[in-house]
Amino acid sequence: MSDSIGTVVITGASAGVGRATARKFARSGAQIALLARGRDGLEAARKEVEALGAKVLVALVDIADAGQVEAAAERIEAELGQIDIWINNAMTSVFSPVKQMTPAEFKRVTEVTYLGYVYGTLAALKRMLPRDHGVIIQVGSALAYRGIPLQSAYCAAKHAIQGFCDSLRCELLHDKSSVQLCMIQMSALNTPQFGWVKSRLPRKAQPVPPIFQPEVAAEAIYFAAHHPRRELYVGMPATVAIILNKIMPELLDHVLAHRGFDSQQYDGPEDPDRPSNLWQPVPGDHGAHGDFDLRAKSWSMQWYLNRHRGWIGLGLAVLLLVIIAEYLFTR
Repeated sequence: MSDSIGTVVITGASAGVGRATARKFARSGAQIALLARGRDGLEAARKEVEALGAKVLVALVDIADAGQVEAAAERIEAELGQIDIWINNAMTSVFSPVKQMTPAEFKRVTEVTYLGYVYGTLAALKRMLPRDHGVIIQVGSALAYRGIPLQSAYCAAKHAIQGFCDSLRCELLHDKSSVQLCMIQMSALNTPQFGWVKSRLPRKAQPVPPIFQPEVAAEAIYFAAHHPRRELYVGMPATVAIILNKIMPELLDHVLAHRGFDSQQYDGPEDPDRPSNLWQPVPGDHGAHGDFDLRAKSWSMQWYLNRHRGWIGLGLAVLLLVIIAEYLFTR
């Protein structure tokens, strides 16, 4: 798919990766539909996107409600035109040991973080399949392959998305559809989620270092939307975690049992009474970045090499041919 202007739908667009992704697409001149529950964040995102010159539509949507998602998709096509790119990104989570989780918490995280992706995908497919055109991006995580302690509901939801994508991809291939599906597995990102998800941790939650800025994720999403691949890993930590889990999962079990609790906490005690976004949005505009700017990286060598692997492979092949030629003709 070329870098042509089209209509892009972003769920979870009010903050974090969704917010950074909206800005990235706005700079390309795309028409953008922003979907989220939080009115304050959506209105702030709207102003940013419009300031960058893009046409924008805002929809207050609980992504866990299939009816609201379908209604939003219908409105988007009526007001902006056909949907070319649909990006599923909305999430919620609970930081807690499994033994302290409630059934209602598991249900809610699953409805938002997994079923929200399913509902978004169904709405996109309903419109893309008849046209035989479109790209669906699933914003995933290394946790889609490797579960970690204290995030059981979120890890389970990401695993579910990965399985859902495998099934759907096979069906698209069977039907010889030109609709593209890509799942992007992210490393830890500096987003506001660590200050608004529900937490039972004794100390404040943090992404497992090393941490990357959400703009790194936005660059990968933009690339995948225009140059779809089956799956993308972004950041060396995600790549290493996924590969190691395939080779030696039991070793990772013990490493995470030893280090996985402290590595997700920092900087003093958590406030047990602070608001969370599990059941309703936290008021205010939270922006794209979390509290970890001083520790977050704005560039990933792994992602750079991944993105340019074709040219790098060609360069290595040419170098090899030069070495072989020099060897043959100087004997």
